[in-house]
Amino acid sequence: MVIDCGTCVVAGDACSDCVVSVLLGPIGGALHPEIADEHYAAVEALAGSGLVPPLRLVSAPVADLRAGRHRAS
Repeated sequence: MVIDCGTCVVAGDACSDCVVSVLLGPIGGALHPEIADEHYAAVEALAGSGLVPPLRLVSAPVADLRAGRHRAS
């Protein structure tokens, strides 16, 4: 799984409570971390048990990305 923080429409507001920030530290600029499928299952299990926050990624529709509208106002 590739997580594209640059396309996340809730980036900024939700970053501090996202598993990406918890595992990798504060995020600056566009980030494209990859999580192997078997590791993502582990992250989901940790989040489900409350040990880490869940992935907060909310990707913009492709049409919005092409038009340059990918951040929430």
